[in-house]
Amino acid sequence: MPYKISEIALRLCVFLIAGVMAFYGAKLAVNVVETRSVDAVQAELVEQGNDWATVLGDGLQVIIEGQAPSEAIRFRAMSIAGTIVEARRVIDNMTILDSSRLAPPAFAVEILRNDSGVSLIGLAPATTDREALSRRITNIANGAPVTDLLEIADYPVPPEWRPAMSLALEALEILPRSKISVAPGRVAITAISDSATDKRRLESTLAGMAPDNVRLALSISAPRPVISPYITRFSLQDGVARFQSCTADTPEAEQKIVAAAIDAGMTGKANCTLALGVPTKTWGDAVALTIRAVKDLGGGTATISDADISLIAPEDVDKALFDQVVGTLENALPDVFVLAATRPETPIESGEGPPQFIVTLSPEGQAQLRGRIADDLMNSTAENFAKARFGHDRVTMGTLVSEGLPTGWSVRVLAGIDALSRLKNGTVTVQPDLVDVRGSTGNPEASAEISRLLIEKLGEAAKFNINVDYVETLDPIAALPTPEECVAQINAATETSKILFDPGSATISAASIAVVDDIADILGKCLDLRIEVAGYTDSQGGEDMNQQLSQRRAEAVLSALRARRIPVGTYTAVGYGEADPIADNDTEEGREANRRIEFHLVTDLAQEEAGADGDATTPTEDAPAEPAADQ
Repeated sequence: MPYKISEIALRLCVFLIAGVMAFYGAKLAVNVVETRSVDAVQAELVEQGNDWATVLGDGLQVIIEGQAPSEAIRFRAMSIAGTIVEARRVIDNMTILDSSRLAPPAFAVEILRNDSGVSLIGLAPATTDREALSRRITNIANGAPVTDLLEIADYPVPPEWRPAMSLALEALEILPRSKISVAPGRVAITAISDSATDKRRLESTLAGMAPDNVRLALSISAPRPVISPYITRFSLQDGVARFQSCTADTPEAEQKIVAAAIDAGMTGKANCTLALGVPTKTWGDAVALTIRAVKDLGGGTATISDADISLIAPEDVDKALFDQVVGTLENALPDVFVLAATRPETPIESGEGPPQFIVTLSPEGQAQLRGRIADDLMNSTAENFAKARFGHDRVTMGTLVSEGLPTGWSVRVLAGIDALSRLKNGTVTVQPDLVDVRGSTGNPEASAEISRLLIEKLGEAAKFNINVDYVETLDPIAALPTPEECVAQINAATETSKILFDPGSATISAASIAVVDDIADILGKCLDLRIEVAGYTDSQGGEDMNQQLSQRRAEAVLSALRARRIPVGTYTAVGYGEADPIADNDTEEGREANRRIEFHLVTDLAQEEAGADGDATTPTEDAPAEPAADQ
């Protein structure tokens, strides 16, 4: 009997020990699972940018605590945790941060475009249509890669954001190498143009595109031209100091040259061209020294052409002063430069006076040649050369064949005609010792170009005077109409003469060919426009049929403009059907008014996004003309 009691007790002890071991083993297993689950969830939350969240464990349950920035982010944190452990094990113990205490972020986007593609980086409003924006950028990139690194924030959108972003996208289309920084109400553009002329065109176009509520900062650079010969010409006559041509290789050299000219009495702005082709790095020093010599002589003209310097002193300068100034300059110039200084003798006056050849150009483009000419062959040559420069029917001859003209007279005559052709209007007077050029131009580089021309044709020692005024209204780039002015001119042209179509079709009627020609003439003077050609019908017929007809008619107008060599790549055709009537559809006069084509300048980002979503249709070459209601 004692033996049996001991055996039962032993078995009970073994059972109790096994139970205790199972309890602690299960507890240990739960702890391991809890620790691993907590660590895994915490790591995944941090990996996805939710470092505000804290993960705790309670048995097999995972508790997430912390202050989420928004309800959407709280929900995302729960979803992330549900991918690591079973969703039913995740306990939400998070709070939402009071959004009223958060300062709205500063929306800003930077767009970079080059031959490698387009990239976007920054913070944009949550209301941005990312798909429409992506399609727009992809079209602009024209097959190049697009990298979109934009972040999105759900905060109120400043009213100046949309027009600023719209301007930035318009600018991006015409700037293949650019950096565009966008902020509410401000767009800063840094870009590279193909030439100085292209730079001026882009500056004029972009300035016209900017709406009133957006500040535009432009920094457009152009590659430096290569000039040969490398020329600067400075004159001081009758107390008036000015450049007839100014060229420098670096901004530092330009500063030296301009400072010397100001010291010599020049007023106003110096139009110096930074260019390649300088013969030596000491160019700025040599030019500044030569200008100071002109000042010390009390007047004269200095021409620096490559490494050759021609200095012509005033006729009345004292010989001792001339020798001193020239000697000082020769010793101060860098070794590579060669100086040729001239002290003119006072001319002996004759009763007849010096021979002259004068060519004038009127503002209407009519040229007249008069004065002395060497012989009949030269007279015919001058006439043909002038007709080639000014137009066959725009030249009037009043010349006189004379004997005893100075050597090189014919060359001076042709050079004078060529110089005048660089101006809009003016006069060139050719004398044996002087070529005088006066007039107006729309080219800010005209004076420098004429100086290089005369030096090349007549030599570095040639004496000439250039008095040319730059008139902005004559500048073919600066005088171009703004996009708003272009559309206003089109609408004015169509007020009295509508674009009409054959009944029930998209064929432009013969009576409307003239108004289409007028519109093409206007668009030919406009640059980089983004235009919507909108078609409308009256309310007769089915709504879908009217929309299709208006679409085909808008496309027909684009096809007609394309046939007139108008670049319509940035134009869109949109058919609005019977929408937006401007008159009563219950009267024949009202229906006639509602059947119309309108031209709209596309500047609003919402219109652009609508176009990207399919409301605007880019025209095809041959739009099919399907039967439609007679509208």
